[in-house]
Amino acid sequence: MSIELLMSDSIAMVSPSTSIRDAAERLQIAEVGLLVVGTPDAVHGVVSERDIVRCVALGADLDTTPVEEIESDHLKWATVNSTVDTVAEEMMENYLRHMLVADDAGQLVGVVSMRDILTAYLT
Repeated sequence: MSIELLMSDSIAMVSPSTSIRDAAERLQIAEVGLLVVGTPDAVHGVVSERDIVRCVALGADLDTTPVEEIESDHLKWATVNSTVDTVAEEMMENYLRHMLVADDAGQLVGVVSMRDILTAYLT
């Protein structure tokens, strides 16, 4: 099965200068666990719920610290033609909860989560 059938094409995005607090609010409003930092044409990185929790625990100023200071820029990508098995293996090997999905031109078109992968195996 192609990952394109499972991925979410509703991508929550923020700019690199977005504060951690605003990013947390965006996560909550969008009901997602990952924000893409940048634009579909120029992805800077990603920020997860866990990244934000880490900042809170470390006492970061949530109103002045931009997400670009906490984003992960070591990104793993799947393509719309990747199989569920291939993506699941990549996510397990790299301890990822989310992967970005690109079309054939390399543009961001979706995000797949570990929950999406589990759904494929359990249904």
